[in-house]
Amino acid sequence: MSIGTCYFPEHWPSERWETDVQQMADAGLEYVRMGEFAWARLEPERGEFDFEWLETALEYIDDQGMQAVLCTPTATPPRWLVDDHPDMLQEEPDGTTREFGGRRHYCFNSEAYALETDRIVTRLAERFADHPVVAGWQTDNEYGCHGTIRCYCDDCSAAFSEWLQDRYGDIETLNEAWGTTFWSQRYDDFDQIQPPRHSAASQHPSLLLDYYRFSSDSAVAYNERQVDILREANDDWFVTHNFMSHFGPLDAYDVSESLDFASWDSYPTGHVQVQAQGEPSTDEYLVGSPDVTGLDHDLYRSAANAPFWVMEQQPGDINWPPYSPQPPEGAMRLWAHHAVAHGADSVVYFRWRRCRQGQEQYHAGLLEADGSPDRGYADAADAAADLESLPDLEGPEASVAILHEYDNLWALNIQPHAPEFDYWAHLETYYRALRERGVTVDIVPPTRDLDDYAAVVAPTLHLVDDELATQLTEYVESGGNLLLTMRSGVKDRANQLLNEPAPGPLADLVGATVDAHEAPHPDQERTLEYDGETFDYRVWDEWLEPDTATVTGTHQSGTAADTPAITTNDVGDGRVRYCGIWPEDELADALVTDLLEDANVATTPEPLPANVRAIERNGYSWVMNFTGEERTLSLPANASVVVGSDTIPAYDLAVVDTPVTDLEVE
Repeated sequence: MSIGTCYFPEHWPSERWETDVQQMADAGLEYVRMGEFAWARLEPERGEFDFEWLETALEYIDDQGMQAVLCTPTATPPRWLVDDHPDMLQEEPDGTTREFGGRRHYCFNSEAYALETDRIVTRLAERFADHPVVAGWQTDNEYGCHGTIRCYCDDCSAAFSEWLQDRYGDIETLNEAWGTTFWSQRYDDFDQIQPPRHSAASQHPSLLLDYYRFSSDSAVAYNERQVDILREANDDWFVTHNFMSHFGPLDAYDVSESLDFASWDSYPTGHVQVQAQGEPSTDEYLVGSPDVTGLDHDLYRSAANAPFWVMEQQPGDINWPPYSPQPPEGAMRLWAHHAVAHGADSVVYFRWRRCRQGQEQYHAGLLEADGSPDRGYADAADAAADLESLPDLEGPEASVAILHEYDNLWALNIQPHAPEFDYWAHLETYYRALRERGVTVDIVPPTRDLDDYAAVVAPTLHLVDDELATQLTEYVESGGNLLLTMRSGVKDRANQLLNEPAPGPLADLVGATVDAHEAPHPDQERTLEYDGETFDYRVWDEWLEPDTATVTGTHQSGTAADTPAITTNDVGDGRVRYCGIWPEDELADALVTDLLEDANVATTPEPLPANVRAIERNGYSWVMNFTGEERTLSLPANASVVVGSDTIPAYDLAVVDTPVTDLEVE
């Protein structure tokens, strides 16, 4: 477990590089990431390569006993390359070209750009194949940032037609799957089908879903080209890619199949403003939400089923969210521990030094623009010292999984049917309830083997076929505990409504069907009774018709009053709960508590306080305080504090050598 930083030697005079690397070593940093935006420096003109400056930086890194992560520079094709291949640029749905002047302006389906990618990646891989300091590679940088997974150019149009033909075989099969009789949208040939460009009315939901799949597949294939070149040069290198928070357009599971581990870029004070439900609290503006960030940690650990890296960790104030208060002292250390607790093997701060030019001048570094230490430098050094005092640990082991599938995310984004409906926010409702109990969670696709999980939560399992229904039934029959939520089993894989009541193929498993649904106005009263108590819900509700299931929750308000909302069904040796509403936090906690009790999953004795979280990794438990109040930790007599103390200051943490289930926090 280690700390590193992202360094841009090309931004600074070479006379400064040795000093920079010395300061990194003084802080205990072990990894230096470089090169992701340096194509114009690496190849100033076509065929004129300059790798000497990078060699020099690597020599300084070697002198300090550190290691480097190099990046392929393909996120920023230089001006001369765009001039040579203007057709490589992406297009908006209205045909507007995404011009040179920023980054990520290339199309994944441009064959010309793919060949240019092969050329530069091959030259770099061959040049550094035997370099002892290069530990591994990051491919490209943040696929899809700035809305660039989906392009609508002519190259994409041709590639989409081919993708559809491979998927459906003949055009009649596509017409049937999509339901193109609606609005006379029938096709006679695959070549007639274009990307979903601007049209008078909304595009066909089946076409949109397939275009989202195609666009993700295009990025996956592009990434695999790079991975293959790097592995051919040196199979001992690790290869990773840096994903983004709650990022929907790209299937991280598919990308990660070719990676050694997944990485992601963590900016807690920015992400909480974009991802959180409702207005962030003052504490969340200062240090982020442990659940918004924790969900991403768990997603990307699960994506490759391996310990992950945070390839960019927020070092202080940042430039891109609406508000950017200075994080309090210790926050940057807290974030590093938070990542490690969830299974990160390395945390790399972005960036080393605040940049003096370009679009990110207001983004902090561990150093100020003048080269003096900023507040994050001391925090990074403290985090490095903390991790040095701990043994190397295996990743966390989860007894509970949350199912997440990008197809469901895309389908629900296409037809959300309620302005407040947000896939990630709904999933996070259950994630937060689990984490309040100290439960470690994997975020896995439905295709993953579920046998090792005592309990599974499946939020909005929207697209369901017989194969998935059989898999889940077998899981429950063999003793698994499953919580299914609203809007499950509504559509088939082509994004058509099923010809049977929801939850479709899951009806026998659930023991109930959906009689009606509604998206109530926020001003309507929305209450239900569960286990003798009254709870609130929001956004969505369903009226259930039980068959073999037992009703455990009943609507109390509105047109739905007195109709079933939550059911329980025993199947084989297991149990299925179906929740037909979006619960507020109190009801989510009650549902999750009952689920965990049935599954015999151990939890903390009491729910953890808001924005205080605990997680166990290999016998060590981290207790992390994301609040401005001091917290007191109660430990069993045989436990000891390894990092920190049993009095946890604001925005601080403790590491103890005892299971989470032994902990109480006040």
